[in-house]
Amino acid sequence: MVEKIEKNPFSEHLFEYRNVEKKKLSLSLLITTIVMFVEIIGFFTTNSIALLSDAGHMFTHSFAIAISLIAIIIAKKPPCHHRTFGLYRAEILAAFINGIFLLLVVILIIWEAIQRLIHPEEVLGFQMLFIALIGLFVNIISIGILHGSHKENMNIRGVFYHMIADAISSVGIIFAAIIILFTGWNLIDPLVSLLISGLILYWAWGILKESSRVLLETAPKGLDCDIVKNDLKKNFSEIKNLNNMHLWAIIPEMIVFSAHISLKEDQDNIDTEKLVTKINKYLASKYNIIESTIQISSDEDLLTC
Repeated sequence: MVEKIEKNPFSEHLFEYRNVEKKKLSLSLLITTIVMFVEIIGFFTTNSIALLSDAGHMFTHSFAIAISLIAIIIAKKPPCHHRTFGLYRAEILAAFINGIFLLLVVILIIWEAIQRLIHPEEVLGFQMLFIALIGLFVNIISIGILHGSHKENMNIRGVFYHMIADAISSVGIIFAAIIILFTGWNLIDPLVSLLISGLILYWAWGILKESSRVLLETAPKGLDCDIVKNDLKKNFSEIKNLNNMHLWAIIPEMIVFSAHISLKEDQDNIDTEKLVTKINKYLASKYNIIESTIQISSDEDLLTC
């Protein structure tokens, strides 16, 4: 006899969304990888460390996209008896790994840029300008591909912001190339490289901070137990107090809440099952809490959070 598995509508919607993002990421990966190799060739041709740093940034994008694609595939594995929430957090782990990898790339680029400041080298401005224009064009295409999707997923958001930072860095390289063409001031090349490194560092820190919040199971950004507690007490007059509250996110789109609730003394005849159902629906509609576990307890049973 085949056991019938009940499908979760939220999971089905999430999987459908991930399939769309998988196609977008695949296209973006192809474009980014091509430009990365173009810029690496450009570095050997022009001797521009700024181009190499931008190629390094492109590599981190390719790495981030590849990790995200793998994570999407892993995350689609359904929940079972030993992974009750499924493997959704594979995407968060991927975001964390990408953030760590970005930091390592920044260290290498800064080291090379400092060496160029100490020992300046000649840079071919015209070739540098041409390749940087190609990079900017590709970044704009990738931003267009991922625009809108970055609001729904941390991995997509990380890649999207990287593309914006890369577009800004391409503008910086174009600016440096023009200065080198007209003035021959080669030091502008490592200086721009340092600015690009600052952008990479900024995005890497943001990704690490956001992914760490989820991995450490802290409350979602902008929400905490006190906010939910005060809101429930305000909107459900039957509630006396809430304790043993836990609020965390499996992924940013999947928030989970649990609590022990004590009722006021004059609520002995209340239908607790209906009350819990109402509370669950309220939490889902207002805070997008996909799963809430509410236990009705007496004051003697409650433990302080």
